[in-house]
Amino acid sequence: MTKPKQSGAFLGYRFSPEIIAYAVWAYHRFPMSLRDVEDLLAARGIIVSHETIRAWVAKFGSQYAKVIRRDRPKVADKWHLDEVVLPTNGKKYWLWRAVDSNGDVLDILVQSRRNKRAADRFFRELFKTFGAPRVVVTDKLRSYGAALKDLAPGIEHRSHKRLNNRSEGSHRPTRRREKCMGRFKSPRQAQQFLSVHDQIQNVFRPRRHTLSAACYRQSRADAHWIWDDITRVLKAA
Repeated sequence: MTKPKQSGAFLGYRFSPEIIAYAVWAYHRFPMSLRDVEDLLAARGIIVSHETIRAWVAKFGSQYAKVIRRDRPKVADKWHLDEVVLPTNGKKYWLWRAVDSNGDVLDILVQSRRNKRAADRFFRELFKTFGAPRVVVTDKLRSYGAALKDLAPGIEHRSHKRLNNRSEGSHRPTRRREKCMGRFKSPRQAQQFLSVHDQIQNVFRPRRHTLSAACYRQSRADAHWIWDDITRVLKAA
């Protein structure tokens, strides 16, 4: 049998871009292990090892996330920020996450500290990518206010625990994946995985409770069209 010729980012790979894209999508869309994805593909007659899937996820996951960030619509001007502890390899790290008022994750940053310097670093990354928002909503951690006072004193800062439920709820998919993966092995692994995972979740996890059944089905179809379009972009790259 003649080996199909691949192009672009998929050049030199034995399997088609559609199979690779499906594996990357399944791994990030559902709380599945690499071996679960291996079994899922095997049930469809595609024999590939979990280590190969790991390589696909590492390379193509970041490329998909990059295109999603590039083509995402303009973010809302109201941001919600929160930080949550992330036990990693016996040490305590902090996962900083920002979401806009639409519930879309803007970015994440894994850091070893939960202080003004860490908040300052996270704000600088966000401002560099998205510009400055109109309103920032956080919990009672004083580091947020101290960092904003120096970086952007004109931004309205609302600090109240009950106002920040949107950001706190955004940690739930991370906790499910953390449990499935047996916790993250290093802060670098957590940063690489979650920076991709959250962007893919933005596309495939619309706020279903706010949509009718027909709207949700249309949103789901649109998400798959976006994913297929990104695959075509990478094939042509």
